[in-house]
Amino acid sequence: MTDVKGSILGNAVLRREDPTLLTGEDKYFDDMEIDGLGYVYFARSPVAHANILSIDTSEAKEVTGVVGVWTADDLELSPYLAFPLFPPHFARPPLAKGKVRLVGDIIAVVVADSFAAAADAASMIWMDYDPLPAVTDPEKALEEGAPVLFDENGSNLCFETGIGLEDGDPNEGADHIAKVRIVSQRLAGVPLESNGIIAIPEEGGSLTTWIPSQNPIAVREALAAQLGMEQSDLRVAAPTVGGGFGPKGGVYVEHVITAELARQLAKPLKWTELRSENMLSLAQGRGMTMYGEMGFSSDGKIVGLDAKVVADAGAYPAIGGFLTVFTQTMIQGVYDIPKIRYHARSAATNTTHTAAYRGAGRPEATQLLERLIDVAADELQMDPAEIRLKNFISEDAFPITTLGGANYDSGDYALALNKALEEANYESLLSDQQIRRQENSTKQLGIGISAYVEVTAPAGLHSEYGAVEIHDDGTVTARVGTSAHGQGHITAFSMIISDLLGIDMEKVTILQSDTDEIPRGQGTMGSRSLQTAGSAVHVASETVLDKAKELASHLLEASTDDIVTGEGGLHVVGVPSNSLSWGELVQASNDDGKRPAGMEPGLAHELDFDGTDSTFPFGAHVAVVEVDTETGAVELLRHIAVDDCGRILNPMLVTGQQHGGIAQGAAQALFEGVFYDEEGNPITGNLMDYAIPSAAELPSFETHNTETASPRNPLGAKGIGESGTIGSTPAIQNAVVDAVAHMGVKHIDMPLTSVNVWNAICESQDN
Repeated sequence: MTDVKGSILGNAVLRREDPTLLTGEDKYFDDMEIDGLGYVYFARSPVAHANILSIDTSEAKEVTGVVGVWTADDLELSPYLAFPLFPPHFARPPLAKGKVRLVGDIIAVVVADSFAAAADAASMIWMDYDPLPAVTDPEKALEEGAPVLFDENGSNLCFETGIGLEDGDPNEGADHIAKVRIVSQRLAGVPLESNGIIAIPEEGGSLTTWIPSQNPIAVREALAAQLGMEQSDLRVAAPTVGGGFGPKGGVYVEHVITAELARQLAKPLKWTELRSENMLSLAQGRGMTMYGEMGFSSDGKIVGLDAKVVADAGAYPAIGGFLTVFTQTMIQGVYDIPKIRYHARSAATNTTHTAAYRGAGRPEATQLLERLIDVAADELQMDPAEIRLKNFISEDAFPITTLGGANYDSGDYALALNKALEEANYESLLSDQQIRRQENSTKQLGIGISAYVEVTAPAGLHSEYGAVEIHDDGTVTARVGTSAHGQGHITAFSMIISDLLGIDMEKVTILQSDTDEIPRGQGTMGSRSLQTAGSAVHVASETVLDKAKELASHLLEASTDDIVTGEGGLHVVGVPSNSLSWGELVQASNDDGKRPAGMEPGLAHELDFDGTDSTFPFGAHVAVVEVDTETGAVELLRHIAVDDCGRILNPMLVTGQQHGGIAQGAAQALFEGVFYDEEGNPITGNLMDYAIPSAAELPSFETHNTETASPRNPLGAKGIGESGTIGSTPAIQNAVVDAVAHMGVKHIDMPLTSVNVWNAICESQDN
């Protein structure tokens, strides 16, 4: 007998998180009031590459309010290797020792009784140094004779990967080969809240840290190892977190230094990253230069793909140097490509290190593929939509293992593209474009298409901890190993529990982001939370419900099949008065005289849900831009997105993720970019020089969905957090190039600023 009630799942439900965020009741780490708090300030290198001759801290130590000043000679800390698969010589000394490798490398740390005193003292620290040549371009960093950052390595190559390298030319026999070089430029994460830590020493040698992190449990593991502590003696917790986007996923040397000094001084310390520091020291994203050659038959069918990638890992290589593996995994994209050769190398450079940033290697694969497809469509004189539809992997092929090693679960790529074309009124757009070209208008219309598939819960991140417990007052506490920072987890997980148990969402408490509350977990990244932690909560709730039904059937003397959820508890189907509240059931479950023989006390269950593999969301985007051919100015007029994230549990949350993702993808295409001069000085080191769009620069996005359930979790869910970013960027880039393609422009690298577009137009006219 099934329960007779409507499901809350699939309906738009307002976020439970928002009221306290909007009223300012939620506290960020920098809002916390701690008695006796000391302030940490880092003195940083003004040069990108140099041997350190000496560091003078004498003046800094004399500033009133200064507790102490330390250099590498004063504070013994082990070098931190941010990505354990790399050789140990790439580890970063928390305080630079002997050498600095980027502008912003930490040369000394100040602790003072006030922030102002710490900042004043840091400004009085002087470094005498012997400059070394710097290299900021990853391709140049791999050339013979380039300045080497780590002498022990012998070169700047830090990682290499590939597939099909021994299989010969994948484009052999092609009638036509489309070629492109594309730069997926460096991006700064620019979360609303910057990085930081509060470290509080406790009695007995333990330590409590508050860090605005995406993954407190993994941070505890790495931080404890750096500090030489037992994990049980270290608490890592995240309060309200103001955005992450990937760069807040790990430990920073600033965390290590602050925590160690708090221990040594037996004093609580706080470091709050300034925005100027954030642009220097918070991990950055993208930074890949990609070459692609895609072979086609005369009728537009793909013959093969030959791709080469050079990735920028930064001064102290971390996971950013490894993300070429994700690009490799997704290099086949949505297309039926018979042969693929892929070769990627990652280089150390005198720049900020790179890490996972919204999409993390998957946007780059899509950007390369979608530019190649558009170049081929232009050269073969085919419609960009037609050539995509001709080459999609068939919906009948799933599940399928690609040449990149991805195990696609389900998909219908043609459905998404056709819906996007329909919603965009594609034929009308083509007609409008043709009219403008015939009239030689200075405002040309560009139409860009992209089709994508991405991996969510990638690289072993498909399992997660979850627990559900009902209390004797009828409330529920759930624990999850993920860590929310704006995604709406409390709402989503509460909906799942409410749907299964019939308990109001307001009576559900979700605990997360605190190692004192959560025994294990893999955090929030890779658009994994709903399909992993959500599924764990779902299974735990089902298990608790099954136990409660068995208990109720025993107490109500009815068949288990006849027990259903009702208002505030369980009852016999058709007889609502023959019922037990959740409080009564919990009390009975803890009473030896009321439980059935062999039943464990309590109504609680915990587990590690394992989806066994990743899931693969997909979609199609259409961008419509207007380009002023006299100035190069670009205006994004419309952006139509059709994203498929499997079964949708709350369309309002999905739409929010789509809009946020598209905005970040559009920002890469049109505005953002981290750049350095030849000496390694950042020229986009603050928000005066680094352009991020506001809502005023973007249209109201037109978002739609298809739903293709995943068989790899009970919710049928796939990720949505990064889809908008992956789909939007190449659609917009294709649209801008399309607007001026009739003028001879073949390609323009991002960001598509008015200067870059205007230069491309001028160059095409000169040739």
